[in-house]
Parts: sequence; C-alpha cells; structure tokens
Amino acid sequence: MNEQVLAVQRMQDYIQAHPDGRITMAELARASLFSPWHSYRLFKRYVGVTPAEYMRKLRLTESALRLKSTAVSVTDAALGAGYDSVEGYQRAFRREFGCNPGDYAKAPTPISLFVAYGVKFREMRRDVHDMDNVQSVFIQVIKKPARKVIIKRGISAKDYFPYCEEVGCDVWGLLTSMDSLCGEPVCLWLPERYIKPGTSTYVQGVEAALDYAGAIPEGFDVITLPEAEYLAFQGEPFLEENYAASIMSVQHAMDRYDPTVIGYVWDDLNPRIQLEPRGERGYIELRAVKKRNPS
Repeated sequence: MNEQVLAVQRMQDYIQAHPDGRITMAELARASLFSPWHSYRLFKRYVGVTPAEYMRKLRLTESALRLKSTAVSVTDAALGAGYDSVEGYQRAFRREFGCNPGDYAKAPTPISLFVAYGVKFREMRRDVHDMDNVQSVFIQVIKKPARKVIIKRGISAKDYFPYCEEVGCDVWGLLTSMDSLCGEPVCLWLPERYIKPGTSTYVQGVEAALDYAGAIPEGFDVITLPEAEYLAFQGEPFLEENYAASIMSVQHAMDRYDPTVIGYVWDDLNPRIQLEPRGERGYIELRAVKKRNPS
C-alpha cells in the first residue's frame, strides 16, 4: 500500500486513540513519520479536510451524540468538545449541523454526523484476495417485522464504493443520527420492485416502525417491507486491514450455501441487507428466505 496513505492512516489512528487530548501538528507528524508541513499536506490531500477541521468535526459529532442520548447540558457538551465558551460551541454546532445544540437536545432531528473513514480502506478494495483460506461463518435464522425503511437512492450503484461516489459518504453520518429498529443503519440491495427508474440497486437507510411519522431527510424515500425471515451470515472478528477479505469470505460462503438443507429457499422478493463491517463482531450480511414447499 502507498506509504503516503499509511502515513495519513497513522495520523487518523493517533487522533482516534487520543479523543480527549489537544493534539498538535508535531504529534501527528511523529505518528506519520513525515515532517509537520508534509504531514499536513498529505492529510488534507487524502482526507479532504485539515487535521484541525477533522478533529473539530469529530468532537462536534461526539457532542451531538451525547446531547441526543444523555441528559448532558449544553455547557457540559461544550466543555467536553473542547470549547472555552458556550457561545463558541453554539456557533460551531450550528455551522456544522444547521441547528442550535439546545434545540437539538430537546428534539433531535436527522443531522449529518461526521464519520471518520480510514483512508486505507479505499486502497484495500483494489487488492486481490485469495479465497482458498476461507474463515468460519456462523449462520442463523432471524425474523424481521414489517417495517418502513427510509433510504437514500443512488444512480446506478450496485455496491458500496460506487454508491459513495454517487451520493457521497456523508449519508452514513446522517443515518447514524437517526433511530433504527435494529439499532444501526443498514445497506440494502433492492429487488426490482423497489427500484425507481434511473436509481441504484444498492442503497443505505434506517429501518423504522410501520407507524413512523417523524422527519424524512430531504432527498430520501420511504419503502415498506413485509415481515420476512432471513439467514444472517456472520464472519469471524477481523483486523481493520483485513476487512475486505472478511467481507469476501462471508459473501463467498453465502453464494455457496444451499438453504434447502434447513428447509428454506431463497426469497429474492426481499432485499439483501448489509450491516456496517465492524472488526470486533465480524462482517454480517442477511439474505431473505422462505419456507420450502414440501414436494
């Protein structure tokens, strides 16, 4: 992998490991193994924002999550985000999210949280992976209720990276700010009946109750999915640098699995579902099934 990419990733990892500290450019340079000047330029080039902007966005996002899920005051949120005054914090919060932190704490609405994507993952997707050494994959049947899914459609994307290129990776931050039936956003491969002309097969969204009547972010659609059973395929925990191979291992196992051995057949009228790849739990993907008719 490109040494410049690795240098930027080391800076991102250093920031992640010191969430409460005031990190200097000199510290980041020591982590990157380049000069402060060159480290700054590399970070801006590969991440798209300066290190200071990156850290500010992270702190504001963390404060927004605290305001939404805990009884923290705006003053404490401001101090926790590293601001010396509530006024400065309020201005920064409004610029970042378009609303006042006090109003957001009282009535949270969907906002675009900042998601710190590691730059190395864009390089890893280009790697060629050998599937001869496949990891163990755990399979279980789960039932999902009838539900709404609030989705952001792409243009023609059939997978994650093309989708991000079409709609931007910031969609995930917005989805993360919304409450979901399953506790987290989801990615879906839509069957034909849920695809609008000129839109993508692959979408991202959040699952909500059938009676959901809350805010729908601008540019999003709502689809309704029926109750259905799914086979959940879950791989082994993985190191971040092995995430692409872990996804491929699970998808390889899914492609080869025959659900008739447990009395099911694939149900392609319901979407395939992908959860966020997290190393500590392994990659998870769900594919709909239905009971096999006895012959």
